[in-house]
Amino acid sequence: MNGCKRVVVTGMAGVTSLGSDWPTIAAAFKAGKSGIRYMHEWDRFSELNTRLGGPVDDFVQPKHWNRKQTRSMGRVSKLAVYAAERALEHAGLLGDERIQDGRMGVACGSSTGSTDEIKAFGNMLLNSVADGLNANSYIRMMPHTTAANISIFFGLKGRLIPTSSACTSGSQGIGYAYEAIKFGRLPMMLAGGAEELCPTEAMVFDALYATSLKNDAPHSSPRPYDSGRDGLVIGEGAGILVLEELEHALARGATIHAEIVGFGCNADGQHATKPVQATMRGAMELALQDAGLAPAAIGYVNGHGTATEQGDVAETLATQELFGSQMPISSQKSYLGHTLGACGALESWFSIEMMNSDRYVPTLNLDEIDPACGELDYLRGEFRAMQHEYVMNNNFAFGGVNTSLIFKRWA
Repeated sequence: MNGCKRVVVTGMAGVTSLGSDWPTIAAAFKAGKSGIRYMHEWDRFSELNTRLGGPVDDFVQPKHWNRKQTRSMGRVSKLAVYAAERALEHAGLLGDERIQDGRMGVACGSSTGSTDEIKAFGNMLLNSVADGLNANSYIRMMPHTTAANISIFFGLKGRLIPTSSACTSGSQGIGYAYEAIKFGRLPMMLAGGAEELCPTEAMVFDALYATSLKNDAPHSSPRPYDSGRDGLVIGEGAGILVLEELEHALARGATIHAEIVGFGCNADGQHATKPVQATMRGAMELALQDAGLAPAAIGYVNGHGTATEQGDVAETLATQELFGSQMPISSQKSYLGHTLGACGALESWFSIEMMNSDRYVPTLNLDEIDPACGELDYLRGEFRAMQHEYVMNNNFAFGGVNTSLIFKRWA
């Protein structure tokens, strides 16, 4: 489209159960290490069948954060702000006055706010007491807590776009930030998503018979695309990208890690939890149209790969239908679990790192491909050495939300 701006990625950071920097995370991926463990903390919930989770056990709040800065943050916001701070540092913008004059905004989301506060409000309704509630309780609980806290912490006065859309929160954050810059509304955005691990989220999927019950073998699950999979595992974390208008980035001498060239987003319009193959494909087609690319240009698809039967089958059939059987695909949820609001951002970060290193991460625990899944080139076993100019990251969420992002290698 004439007059549209080009959008590049100048900073990337995240927090996961396997580490908070790419070299550490990549080494864990290469070693086939899983971030999943048995959650003894959940043993008291007798009606919760799964005991598997992917927690960030080693997260420590930075010492330089003060009480005033953190009083409105629950865990999910702390994870998001931590990732944002490191992404700004990676981009060379931390402490730069240019981010506080209205030129930078934030697009970020999570499935929900911090659940300790939800519990406190529920206690009020159930027992007529306001124990634990204060002036900041709602701020920690509200659906846009991550976006608001990032904006406040760094003094960002540009657009604030909350994206609380479950598993597409992070990818919608990146996509909407990309569009804000592309159409000239402002030159810089922080974009991504976060999630804190909570047994209520595991219960959501448990009630749908969609959680893994391999409680006695945590590292053997989840198993995306595998005939022996038995459901997903919930994880937590955060991922944030710094997006910047190309000329703005070049003018300040920024290091460019990739260009975002396509974003597609649509809705199934049929069922809240049952994925629809046709609209999954439609989201990918929208991203290709936005990028002006033919399907053959894409070299690798980072799949949503939750290890649920309906999701895996619909996603892979849609991917095969559009790209053919030779398309390489893998899912990092096999290592980290499903990080919900964070997954779209984390997997976008991983996609860029894989594209830039020419080394692509296989799916863990994929021993026998489910014959019901689409015919694709499933990455298994060792890292795959490949060189591609374009990679795609797909995410699909409850509510029938579908997203697709295309990243271009920066030469």
